[in-house]
Formats: sequence, structure tokens, C-alpha cells
Amino acid sequence: MHLTRDEESILAGERGPGMQRAMEILVALGRIYDADSLVPITSAHLSGVSYKTIGEGGIDFLEEISKDARVKVETTLNPAGMDLSRWQEMGVEEAFAKRQLTIIKAYGNMGVTTNCTCTPYFTGNSPKPGESVAWAESSALSYVNSVLGARTNREGGPGALAAAIIGKTPHYGLHLDENRRPTVVIEAEVQDEITDYSLLGHVVGQRLGAAVPYFKGIKPDCNGLKTMAAAMAASGSVAIFHVEGVTPRSLDCDLKGLERVRLDRQDIRKAKESLTTGKDPDLIAVGCPHLSQMEMKALASMLDGKRPRSDSPEVWFCTSRTVRTWCPKETAVLERFGKVVCDTCMIVAPIESRHECTATNSAKACTYLPSLCSQKVVCGSYAELMERVA
Repeated sequence: MHLTRDEESILAGERGPGMQRAMEILVALGRIYDADSLVPITSAHLSGVSYKTIGEGGIDFLEEISKDARVKVETTLNPAGMDLSRWQEMGVEEAFAKRQLTIIKAYGNMGVTTNCTCTPYFTGNSPKPGESVAWAESSALSYVNSVLGARTNREGGPGALAAAIIGKTPHYGLHLDENRRPTVVIEAEVQDEITDYSLLGHVVGQRLGAAVPYFKGIKPDCNGLKTMAAAMAASGSVAIFHVEGVTPRSLDCDLKGLERVRLDRQDIRKAKESLTTGKDPDLIAVGCPHLSQMEMKALASMLDGKRPRSDSPEVWFCTSRTVRTWCPKETAVLERFGKVVCDTCMIVAPIESRHECTATNSAKACTYLPSLCSQKVVCGSYAELMERVA
């Protein structure tokens, strides 16, 4: 991989150990993936935030690199393991909270925006078409590639942080036109409901793995697109997809000779049944990926004027701090039935210490909850879940 003189000087340690460490990571990634050079980026989004997932080793790495390294581009953070201000209400232990706040402080010291969300594209970090970026978090990077038309590989947490510090990332993979073209056509039939799009994504990811699907027959809005992206990345490793007439340049794609797969409502129903492993949830958690302003309004509309059920499980409405600020009336309605929690979600929070069965509308969450949180799972639509609440 070709390095400029400035990049070589960073690698040699002439700009400090933090930048040197970051450049070492980028050079190693470039060599692994046969990148020809480094390309400038306009933003980054980092995973590896929850203490539950990165532990003491992650803290050691962050504290060391944050001694003298600072990010050069707009950089946002993925969800943490708790609401940074309401962690006690979530039942998070103080020892966990202290270590989580240490992680947030280390990122903040490097100039990272610590509004922890998996949907930063809804709250300001929204790359333009054609821009190269370095995004971790599988659902966010898929949305950026597919819906916004920017370019990122499926970055890991350290690689995305290194790119943010240097302001560049290795030029390979989805930064190249030839790797962004469709590889299979999906002819789909679904109801226009966000949970169905999530389940569709689950089926596609499970069946096709790392394909680049091109969807025909569906018209998801931004919420359907984000939940579909999340599910495909969780059950498979889809990092970019196209939807006919919806995503950028979809009508320019060449579909000649591609395999065609037909999916209908029966496939959606079977996916929902296969993901459901429990019956009586003691936690209902929605917002994976984080609830948008539109979803907050829809959920509040379902519950407004109703009374909380006496037998309702604990309820979390997971969103970003920014969206919660935008939705004061909706937040007030939802808080009558549960907690509007920010900075976190059910997957990266230590829910296994207090809960055994979680109900959610997210196929991504259904995929991860059994292994990461030791949960039985109930998969349902927003309407079905809210019937358990009011």
C-alpha cells in the first residue's frame, strides 16, 4: 500500500504515539485487504462503546491512545451499556456504571461526540453521496452505503477510531464501484409495516450472507430501510443493498444474469415464528436501531389516552438524546407506560442480571438477545407489543 511522506512520518512516530498506533492499525488493515492507498474521510462512527462488550481490555486501549490522539473528522459513538444519566433507574450496578463512564470520558477526550446512538444519520452525522467515511456498527454502515450513498467498509471499532484519528481509511472494498453492484435480485411481498421489513431483512441475511441484494416490489420509508439494514447485517453480513426506485441510483443498476429469489408473506411469518423462543416477557424493549422522531410519534399515538395495564412488563423505548429532545410531548406520553432510555439499547445493556424474556419488534435484537443477553425472545409488531402495555 502506497503511503505519502506525511503518512510515513506518522507511521514512524514523528506525530506522537497515539497517531502512530492509529496509522499502524490502518496500514495493517490495508495490507490484509490489498488496499492501494489511504483515502480521506469526512466522518466516522465508532462501535466498541459498551463496557459489557469491550471490558477492561477495551478501556486500557482507549485510555492509552487517548493520551495524545484526537479525531480529525466528525466522529460519533454507538450505544453504551446504559442511559448515561438514568442508569440507576435501569437497574445498572454502580461498578458497571463507573467503568462505562470511564469509556465515555476517554472518547470525549479525543474529541468524539458522545451522544451515543446507532442512528447518527438522524441526528447530524449524515454523509453526502459519494463521500468516503469510516463507520462501524453494522446497521449504521449499511444505511450509509445503501440509503445515503456514501462509502464505507464494514469497519470494526479500532479501525474506525484509527481512521477518525488519521482522517483517512484504506481504499478497498465498498469504496470501489465494482464492489457496490447488485449480486442477487429479491422479489419481495410484505405488508408496509416496519416489523415486516425487519423480518424480510432477517430472511435475506440468513439466506444470502454477504450478498449485495437488489429489492423489487417494496417501498420502505427511512424507518423500514434502517430496520431492514439492521436485520440483514445481524443474520448475515450485508453491508450494502439497493431498493428499486428508493435508494440512490437503483434504477441505474444492471440486473442482467443475476439470480432471482422470491420471498412472500409466508416467509415473513415463518421468520417471526422461528425468532420467538419465549411466551411471557418481563421486558418489552423497542428501538433497535434507535427510534426515530416518526416512530416516537407513532408509538405515542398508539398509547395516548389509554391506561397502563397492571400486569405490564417493564418497558424501554430506546432512542437518542437528540430525538428525545425533539419529542417532548411524545416522551411524556411514553413515560406513563415505561422508560424513554437514551444512549443504550437492550442488546448492549446488562439486562441478563434482571430479565429472562424480552419482547421486541426488531429482528436484529431477536438474533442477538439469546447469545449476548441470555434471553428468551418474543417477536411482535409495535401494535402487538403495545397491547401488552395498555
